[in-house]
Amino acid sequence: MEQLILEIVLRRSMYIYLGILNLLTVCVMMAQLQQGGPDEKEKTTALKDLLSRIDLDELMKKDEPPLEFPDTLEGFEYLFNEKGQLRHIKTGEPFVFNYREDLHRWNQKRYEALGEIITKYVYELLQKECHLKKVTLPVDAAESEPKSFIFMSEDALTNPDKLLVLIHGNGVVRAGQWARRLIINEDLDSGTQIPYIKRAVEEGYGVIVLNPNENYIEVEKTKAQVQLSSDSSDEPAEKRERKEKIQKETKKRRDFYEKYRNPQKEKETMQIYIRDNGSPEEHAIYVWDHFISQSAAENVFFVAHSYGGLAFVELNCCNWVSSSEALDTSVESMLPDCPRVSAGTERHELTSWKSFPSIFKFFSEAVEAKNSSVKPTPTRRSNRIKYEDL
Repeated sequence: MEQLILEIVLRRSMYIYLGILNLLTVCVMMAQLQQGGPDEKEKTTALKDLLSRIDLDELMKKDEPPLEFPDTLEGFEYLFNEKGQLRHIKTGEPFVFNYREDLHRWNQKRYEALGEIITKYVYELLQKECHLKKVTLPVDAAESEPKSFIFMSEDALTNPDKLLVLIHGNGVVRAGQWARRLIINEDLDSGTQIPYIKRAVEEGYGVIVLNPNENYIEVEKTKAQVQLSSDSSDEPAEKRERKEKIQKETKKRRDFYEKYRNPQKEKETMQIYIRDNGSPEEHAIYVWDHFISQSAAENVFFVAHSYGGLAFVELNCCNWVSSSEALDTSVESMLPDCPRVSAGTERHELTSWKSFPSIFKFFSEAVEAKNSSVKPTPTRRSNRIKYEDL
């Protein structure tokens, strides 16, 4: 470790030295040339132009390590312990974000790579521990088209009594997760939907787990597509030529800096959206039309976290919100959506976990209070509140 720190310090010092040395060399040359005639003045102007292009911050930059990361938890040297906490295999310590000092971008990329592994790990738990099956969307998808998926219990559509539908919020989370940050920094119970699924199965619910953020696949652009995107501008020719000139000059600067730093060129990609599932709202509607509305359950319950609640905000519901008040304390609302009570925490990402016992109590009381034994026809409301109107 000490050797690594020493190496980093020496490398940084070397770059600072090289930057200052180059700058001093140019200054000395300028001083010498200024004493000469017209030819020397032209050279001076050229050197001034060169000097204006040199960015000392870039020259002093450390080399960024390659953006190449392991594709397994073991490769990262982390595993989940018996309490569902992510811990280092050797030290037993929690996950460390700042793995390399002063390299925020690299640390963030490392965190994102770990997050992708976490997502696959949770998918495995949904299938192996919760015994859910993976169902492809669209239901009539061709072999070659982009696809999404949801998870369902075997009795999700045939259970005559109760069906539980789980919907996460927006961002990087996927099916079975509430918050990636909680999974990595806290534990699987608070960060995933697994406790909800297991409790629901124990109490005789069918279960459907939505996946509203799985809206597209990302593919690398071909050279022709990259060229087309750069040539398809509607800008006037003069403006486009000026932009191209600036781009060429920028490329020269990058090439000039190449021997001082190690820029990593990331691939250009394009997004291909999944049919009828191109947004969280579309996904929710699709699952309602093709699965939830077709279920045999007399009682359908939704647990929707954060943005996931927008698609169902008009239904008869209870909203557990982040608050400093005790769990289930009534909280005044400025919106006429549904009754709001405290989740017993001020941390937004923890609301689903902290209100876990109260939610199932709410479900039980709703069933008991049901007056009619006649099952209404499941429909979607045509006047749903759109996000833009909120």
